[in-house]
Amino acid sequence: MSYTMDRIFETESFDKVVERTRKALTDNGFGVLTEINVKQTLKTKIDADISDYLILGACSPTMAYEAIKIEPRIGSMLPCNVIIRTLDDGQIEVSAIDPQASMQAVENEQLQAVASEVKTMMQKVVDNI
Repeated sequence: MSYTMDRIFETESFDKVVERTRKALTDNGFGVLTEINVKQTLKTKIDADISDYLILGACSPTMAYEAIKIEPRIGSMLPCNVIIRTLDDGQIEVSAIDPQASMQAVENEQLQAVASEVKTMMQKVVDNI
């Protein structure tokens, strides 16, 4: 089982894909809570050079609330990460976490139902970028 939902962009710029990803998240009920520019962080911290790599921490407040009511420690697995990165061939890849895959270790059927709903929402995000 794959743990991400992915999409490749062959002709879009990195910045344009980031913009489209943010819009798709907002349009599908997610807010961006965190943003980590991995390229910049690695350059600053250890002088390492990598291609563009951004992590957006996305959250649906309604779904997060439902998940926390069911399993209070689930916050350790939130928010849902979405990465946007430049591949070696110049294409841009968006990868969103599959919440069902990431929460398999939590044995709670109610939580799995929430994860399934969030997966559907996140798949719409990826499809609508």
